Amino acid sequence: MPETTPRGLTRLAFGGDYNPEQWPEDVWREDVRLMREAGVTMVSVGIFSWALLEPAPGEYDFGWLDRVLDLLHEHGVRVDLGTPTAAPPAWFYRAHPEALPVTEQGVRHEFGSRAAICHSNADYRAAAAHITTRLAERYGDHPALALWHVHNEYGVPVSACYCDSCAAHFRRWLRAVHGTVDAVNEAWGTAFWGQHYTDLEQINPPRATPTVGNPAQALDYRRFADATMRENFVMERDVLHRLSPGVPVTTNFMTALSQCDSVDYWAWGREVDLVTNDHYLITDGRRTHVNLAMAADLTRSVAGGAPWILLEHSTSGVNWQPRNPAKAPGQMARNSLAHVARGSEGAMFFQWRQSRRGAEKFHSAMLPHGGTDTRVWREVVELGASLDALAPVRGTRTEADVAVLWDWHSWWAQNLAWRPSEDHDARERADTFYEVLYDRHLTVDFAHPEADLSRHPLVVVPALYLMTEAAGANLRGYVEGGGTLVVSYFSGIVDAHDAVHAGAHPGALRDVLGLTVEEFSPLLPGETVRLTRPDGPDLSGDVWTEFVVPRGAEPVWSYADGLTAGRPAVTRHRLGAGTAWYVSTRLGHEGLDAVLGRAAEDAGIAPRAELPRDVEVVRRSGTGGTYLFALNHTATDAKVPLETSGTELLTGERAAGRLAVPAGAVRVVRLDG
Repeated sequence: MPETTPRGLTRLAFGGDYNPEQWPEDVWREDVRLMREAGVTMVSVGIFSWALLEPAPGEYDFGWLDRVLDLLHEHGVRVDLGTPTAAPPAWFYRAHPEALPVTEQGVRHEFGSRAAICHSNADYRAAAAHITTRLAERYGDHPALALWHVHNEYGVPVSACYCDSCAAHFRRWLRAVHGTVDAVNEAWGTAFWGQHYTDLEQINPPRATPTVGNPAQALDYRRFADATMRENFVMERDVLHRLSPGVPVTTNFMTALSQCDSVDYWAWGREVDLVTNDHYLITDGRRTHVNLAMAADLTRSVAGGAPWILLEHSTSGVNWQPRNPAKAPGQMARNSLAHVARGSEGAMFFQWRQSRRGAEKFHSAMLPHGGTDTRVWREVVELGASLDALAPVRGTRTEADVAVLWDWHSWWAQNLAWRPSEDHDARERADTFYEVLYDRHLTVDFAHPEADLSRHPLVVVPALYLMTEAAGANLRGYVEGGGTLVVSYFSGIVDAHDAVHAGAHPGALRDVLGLTVEEFSPLLPGETVRLTRPDGPDLSGDVWTEFVVPRGAEPVWSYADGLTAGRPAVTRHRLGAGTAWYVSTRLGHEGLDAVLGRAAEDAGIAPRAELPRDVEVVRRSGTGGTYLFALNHTATDAKVPLETSGTELLTGERAAGRLAVPAGAVRVVRLDG
């Protein structure tokens, strides 16, 4: 089995992307001196260095990288060494312009940014394999090497290419996946609009068409593009495994950013030796720490619950949003330790030294333009000391309370054209459901719809438009076995090929929910509906309503107005030893909290009302002990109850009864026993 922890790293990972090639060599010694002052344990090197490592075809200059790695090793800094295949050199594109990707509209991108790659291009694949081989041969047993870092952020900014090379590759993929042209016709429903094929050679990528194209073809192309990128990762990974045994291989994911929804991380998580993730706060007015927690929970889930590493985030502001505010004092440490609480084996950044040139010169860094006499630098040094104190948590696992189902294939299908309402946003539903669970102080595992769910008393389905029969059967078995399920509207509608399940909606979920849906009735902008129940508060919904017919389910809330007035809006179905809830409209935070509160009662999950809002409490446990993380995201001091006494690792103080967590601070208690 490949190694799954960075070789030689005995503490939590702390550091960032290090780009010494951007600086004169006399700066390098200052860098390593400051790295030691900050407590840096690992840096990522060489990710965009192909043009310097191979300045001309077959001509190599490894001298500068030799000196960098030797210098880092001399100062006790481990190295996450990149294969620079996200940035082929200008000479490569000059020789192979067809390796540049083509858009759906037939426009070929130009060189001058990053990751402008046609992943089907044979010349790119050969060149990537060659530079990876040369790097592995030279550095595979270097004493500084801890981890191999393949490519960079697959899928950003380009995941799919629509050129002729991709067309030929797509046909080969279709043959491997479907077998015959008749099977493709069946899967895609090509009898509609006369799209029938008699030979696979007639099939092209879903390029620009006069009106909406075939949705099943578009869905398969998303799968093909993802699989093609993954083929290239696996090719590089296998070279590294062969030439550098014992060193784990990763690539940095971006699990919860909507900008990177082109990658099926469930599949990718099975291919890397160690899951790593990049996470940047989206400052759009929402509570950024909630999205951060969601990203960390999702990444841990992709890792199968095993420890993972936050490989990139920012010390302060980023540079690519319309507005890029700085982080408040203390926020960097709180953000970093929130990831650690949810399973990360450290906190790393982009980047070590802030660039003076290029597209990201205004992106914050560990060492800012202003140098060491800055707030950011002082906070970096403090964080390094905190992470050193938290070394005992290495190898422990985060404990979760509930599961949320998540499937990238369903998102791809949901986001295709001509759905009942463009106002229904699957990601918005996932974010809102997660935020309600977060505010109930429940830690979330994400799960694939066909995964074993038996250890979770409560499973939530925020939006799963695409659901296989196997997933439906899995959920039925979960509920019959005693689980509690909550499903939101427009879930279970189509199969893996975007074909509507036979019979009434919601096809894959009819039996477990104990109901059918006669018709969807989306609302117009600004319209709302009122939901009532005999013995409880009214709720308000918008965006979506449905004509629900109970088939064993009991209405809990009903529509009081609109086209669906008098019909069930929220239902509860007892099945076997468990219960399934259905929510047929878009509820806001308050309404969802009311429903999830009832479902949590069914699941036997006690309320945690003693915990203040925005004070996050998460546990990690394992053979090394049990650790309670308390993160105060508020401007007010808080107290967190402790079930047993323990030692607070960041201050060294003993804690018992109630743990004091100052405003904006983090406390980590190793519990006794």
